[in-house]
Amino acid sequence: MSGGLSAHDTYDEAITILFKGGRLPTWQRLSQEQQIDYSGQHVELMLSVAAEHGLRKLEGFKLIAAKEPWQRFWVIEFPTLAGAEEWIKAEMAPPYGTYGYYEYHLSRRFARSYFDPWVKEPQSPSTPLATPDPWDIPDLDVSHDSYVVLEFARMLPEAHEFSDQERGSSEHVQLMNEVAVEHRLMRLESYHLITPQPEWHRAYIIELPTMEGAEAWINAELVPPQAAYSTKKMYLSRKWAPEFFAGWVETEDA
Repeated sequence: MSGGLSAHDTYDEAITILFKGGRLPTWQRLSQEQQIDYSGQHVELMLSVAAEHGLRKLEGFKLIAAKEPWQRFWVIEFPTLAGAEEWIKAEMAPPYGTYGYYEYHLSRRFARSYFDPWVKEPQSPSTPLATPDPWDIPDLDVSHDSYVVLEFARMLPEAHEFSDQERGSSEHVQLMNEVAVEHRLMRLESYHLITPQPEWHRAYIIELPTMEGAEAWINAELVPPQAAYSTKKMYLSRKWAPEFFAGWVETEDA
């Protein structure tokens, strides 16, 4: 995916939390009344943080095959680090936070101008429901309108010793654009970690309308020679209750 990127690609100023999360099995030990009570307290707290710190984006994805205890992936954007810090602290606060799995990574979105032209069928933002009532949470489910590939990648350290031609960068970009056209790419977002991890330093969100398209994208990412110079882990998911969580973000004209 990184073939063709240059030092001129820009990073957004906003802070984006990339969150691998899920509920621990201990959640099921609670009574239904306790689950409703803890969930209501949690949503009320998170909405207050969202309003105070200007939450810009909240989007969840549910893995088709959960990696216990990781079940969902979240993209949460704030204009400042303070907002991101408060969100993380509030999300882990008891009692609700006692029953969760949390893996957080701070990042910035990057290379919009490079990747935006790859998108062939851009989608309109989800129509938000009314601002959520913490004590009346509807039944939540995935959207069946598309498939989302979550990709976590890192160039191998020695990759920079080879030229773009040796790594097959141009051929890789051409192949991915061909897949984008044939399978009607709906979205491609890229995020760069502020603190790189041993196995990944960039995350990509790739949305396509069909399973066939998602499979084609994954297969193309693994075609050599470009694939020989990076590590990639990819997971299939669906958008998680997009209309509900779109209502957490205040619009500019609200």
